[in-house]
Amino acid sequence: MIRPAHAWDEAAIDAFLAHHAETSMFLRSNLSRFGLFDREHTHATEFWLSGSEQIEAVFGISNAGFAMSQAPGATAAHWDAFAAEIAGRQLAGITGETRQVDAAKRALKVEGADWALDAPEPLYRLSLADLNVPEQPGAIRQPVEADKDLIFSWARAYSAELHMSSPERLDEEAQGRTDRALETGDVRIMEVNGQPVAMTAINARLPDMIQIGGVYTPPTLRGKGYARRVVALHLAEEREQGVTNAILFASGPAACRAYEAIGFRHIGSYALAILKEPVILGVA
Repeated sequence: MIRPAHAWDEAAIDAFLAHHAETSMFLRSNLSRFGLFDREHTHATEFWLSGSEQIEAVFGISNAGFAMSQAPGATAAHWDAFAAEIAGRQLAGITGETRQVDAAKRALKVEGADWALDAPEPLYRLSLADLNVPEQPGAIRQPVEADKDLIFSWARAYSAELHMSSPERLDEEAQGRTDRALETGDVRIMEVNGQPVAMTAINARLPDMIQIGGVYTPPTLRGKGYARRVVALHLAEEREQGVTNAILFASGPAACRAYEAIGFRHIGSYALAILKEPVILGVA
């Protein structure tokens, strides 16, 4: 029904996922960065495949406990087989195309679990050739060590506002985001007259496509167009490096308006379901 991925499957996996690029960014980025067999890094992912002559579905779970899939034609039997493969593991959340996340919840028997975040969000895509950069003040820069406290406070507020974590885990979540901001080079801070006013990040990356996440403006600074400006400047920077397309999922009407203003187009929905506390799968 499904089988573990082997080393010779990598190219075929990415080719299959590329046909569903908009809802496969985490899977493709993790595969590109860590391959199939990294059991240490938080985002590294173990993969299972369905299909005899060619790949028809991809299932995965990251070392952090996030289940992911690209399985548009999967039956209940496929989902149950995946659930059997990861029984006994820790689950922190599920992410993917909305209907597939629903199917995973059923198979993993977590439909009634205690979720910190569990709401489909509008999915957007932008060809960077069509990017609109707002003409207003604001310049971006990479974060430095001196920004650590700022990033931590903004990351914590972001997670709390969007229910990305339980209250008891907010500090842990914010610390992880802070560490990644300083390590990866994928975060940008925007300043106006020397004052930090907004932040954005890339949470999945391929040579030609990126996924934006972690966009934050403090409440007292909202309504000034800073979110759209910081994202647009970051995307313009990436365009200069050869990136041609961007993906994101929006957290609400205000975010949708900001992203549409710089050229993003609504193409569907995407689900990010995060448990308040991780659970061990298969334990009643």
